[in-house]
Amino acid sequence: MASHRDTLELHGESHLPAAGVLIIANRLAFQDLLHLEKLLSGRKLVFLTDRALDYDPLLQAHLEKEDTHAVEFSSDEATKAAFKKELHQYLAEGSVVVFVPGIVHARSGQNLTIPAETVQFLTSAGAPVLPLFVNHPEESALGVENRGEIERIVLSFGEPLQREAATLANFTENLLIAAETAYAARPILRSHLAREILRGLKKHGRSAEIIDGLDGSKLRFDKLLAAGIALSKVIRKETRKPRIGIILPPGKGGIVSNLAVLLAGKVPVNLNFTAGEKAIASCIAQADIDKFITADPFVRKMTTFPWPPERQLILLDRILPGMKAKIGLWLGLSKLLPAGAIASLLKLPKNGGSEEAVLLFTSGSSGEPKGVVLSHRNLLGNVNQFGARIDLRSDDRILGCLPLFHSFGCTVTMWYPMIEGVSVVTYPSPLEVAKLAELIEEHSASLLIATPTFLRGYLRKATKEQLACLKLVITGAEKLPKKVAENFEERFGKPVLEGYGLTETSPVTNVNLPDAVPPEGGRGPVLPNHRPGSVGQFIPGVAVRITDPETNEPLPLHSSGMIWLRGANIFEGYLNQAEKTAAVMKNGWFKTGDLGRLDEDGFLFIEGRLSRFSKIGGEMVPHETVEDLINKALGHAEDERRIAIVGVPDEAKGEALILLSSNPDIDLKELRGKLAADGIPALWIPKKIVDVEGIPILASGKLDIKGCEDKAHEE
Repeated sequence: MASHRDTLELHGESHLPAAGVLIIANRLAFQDLLHLEKLLSGRKLVFLTDRALDYDPLLQAHLEKEDTHAVEFSSDEATKAAFKKELHQYLAEGSVVVFVPGIVHARSGQNLTIPAETVQFLTSAGAPVLPLFVNHPEESALGVENRGEIERIVLSFGEPLQREAATLANFTENLLIAAETAYAARPILRSHLAREILRGLKKHGRSAEIIDGLDGSKLRFDKLLAAGIALSKVIRKETRKPRIGIILPPGKGGIVSNLAVLLAGKVPVNLNFTAGEKAIASCIAQADIDKFITADPFVRKMTTFPWPPERQLILLDRILPGMKAKIGLWLGLSKLLPAGAIASLLKLPKNGGSEEAVLLFTSGSSGEPKGVVLSHRNLLGNVNQFGARIDLRSDDRILGCLPLFHSFGCTVTMWYPMIEGVSVVTYPSPLEVAKLAELIEEHSASLLIATPTFLRGYLRKATKEQLACLKLVITGAEKLPKKVAENFEERFGKPVLEGYGLTETSPVTNVNLPDAVPPEGGRGPVLPNHRPGSVGQFIPGVAVRITDPETNEPLPLHSSGMIWLRGANIFEGYLNQAEKTAAVMKNGWFKTGDLGRLDEDGFLFIEGRLSRFSKIGGEMVPHETVEDLINKALGHAEDERRIAIVGVPDEAKGEALILLSSNPDIDLKELRGKLAADGIPALWIPKKIVDVEGIPILASGKLDIKGCEDKAHEE
């Protein structure tokens, strides 16, 4: 029987030039090298090894064979001239020179696994370079993936870089594109979200559960599956519309409802019950929904919500108690039948691919909510991508308190746990931090996901002992203030790991993580996995480009500019809004609207959202930077939101800055003097102050840009 080491998957082999070239691979194990040698048979091969690194004994023995031409080099300036001369001699002879990376310690799912200084040395030698991404998919696979489909060696060649284009930035860009090309071919991306959830729930039926933080009750995954199937039968009868609205907070009810809608072959639409009446009506109309799943207690609690007529409501607390017999029947059947047979009984398609799986609405922070169509491919891809990086075990537990209408709450605290068999401790609100801290301690939660706004609550109300069990504290949705991160780590002994993503990216694209821990006696350098101020490295299968925000001309990755992303997790488009989709999607690349750059190790630094810049007198002025400068001048604590900058039209200079402030004691003349004394440009100094009771904040903890603009224009 052939092993995965004998199975090769190739991408971009047409990029191999006939002339001499330097191949730089992200990794090359012994079997990888054998496949590469076979692919390049008939060509003269020269292998480069790094004197500063150790090598696997089997690989080392192969490189030392008499018929193998291997050359050792040292990446220091003293030997650079000699190395460059020797390299160019080999290339002039038409040789394929292959750099063989040595032993390093990287975390699961890490794309860039060569020390940056080594790549810098090699790319600066003036040689044509061919990036090669090597991957073993089984190392970062979901537990539900078919092993026979992923046990293989993948070689994906990037675009060749000519001598003048061979830089570290261009190599990184093309390597990530090659990695995305390879990732896009993974078989699970063609599957159906409901089928993979069904497999996950069945596989982990007795080992994983939902723990309700309100009453302490537990719902094992096998019983969750049975309840979801039974409820799906009701949903099928209730409406012929393709989408169902869900108006519930995080908890057993919300998760069962979302599962049931998927198993019914329909699309769940979790509605933002904290939004304004106009925004909610817009979402319902856009999604064309006539039925909504909720519960009587939540209807009574949310008195300000514009509830539809009762005939349109599917009330869980009325329906589920009468379905105990059917749930029991499905519990028995689901234990007896394989996942594929259950899926067939439910008439679930085998393939979902690019079809709509979930509809989420943007927060409306900068305008009317837009329906973001996320496909089966998008969500299965992001579950795999994020899961590969955080690498939780079956005995880990996630605190699930982010709203299900929030993309992170939806993907990471609902779909991911069900597929991978990770227990979830749910609670309906991320604001009740004292209670959440109790739950973390009581249930030994491993992963806390929170916005910086919510982390401030833990600093006020949680104890070090309560958070001692946490392995990872990941934050996103808004910029992480340095002081919040420092205070959190100082108080709890836990670093805050900032990530990045958007609803349109399903949502995760980047995350900081702890460094890999080498085995005892392990040799080789530990590659960085976190960097303060950044949002982390890219998850597997995401490519990136940087362009000039005004001209869209390409820029090197290490330059500041507009961030564009490509990957299996990039959304399918805005619901019924072709023009808005076309404005952000170009040839498969998504324009994020955020400005940033990468550093030499591939960490992404976000420098602001384009909508949070004002063009004043021809200069781009960043609102967040101005806010930081004002907070510093006023002595405001960095961990509280008391001001916000808004741009308004100005006849003379195009735009002017307005300062929203919940601090009525600010004197504009005095503030201008302090900013001018600090050397702040006049264009960056606010024109006027608008006093407000509080700075508008969304339920996710992000700044409500639209709300701020409305406040500014009220004056």
